[in-house]
This record gives sequence, structure tokens and C-alpha cells, in this order.
Amino acid sequence: MKKTEVNKSIRKMSVEEINAKIAELKEELFNLKFQAALGNLENPARMNEIKKNIARMKTVITEKETASKASN
Repeated sequence: MKKTEVNKSIRKMSVEEINAKIAELKEELFNLKFQAALGNLENPARMNEIKKNIARMKTVITEKETASKASN
């Protein structure tokens, strides 16, 4: 998926869905770090991709929270 497609799909999610997805990604990142420590990691670029997706999701959550506070 391209970055713009990822961003659009993240923005369509609710905050609860985003938090659930972040938890999944953190678990996957943990598993990848474990594989890297054992020397079995096939795609090291996936770790950076996951980290960036987590950061994108946290940014969207912050934007949604800021928007809801501004509308109140």
C-alpha cells in the first residue's frame, strides 16, 4: 500500500479501531525484534514500516482529539 492509501484508511477508522491496530502492530514489531535477535529476520525494512505506521496512527489520534476539543 502507498502512504496516501494508508493515511486515508487510518483516517476512516475510529479512535478505538486505531488503538486496536496499534496494539497489533506493536505485537508484530516485538516478534520482528525477536526474530532479528535470533538472526532469522527476512525483511528488516518491515520494522521501520511498522514504526512509521504506528507514528502515523498516533498522529491521527492526536488530530481527532484536538478536533473534538476545538468543537466543544
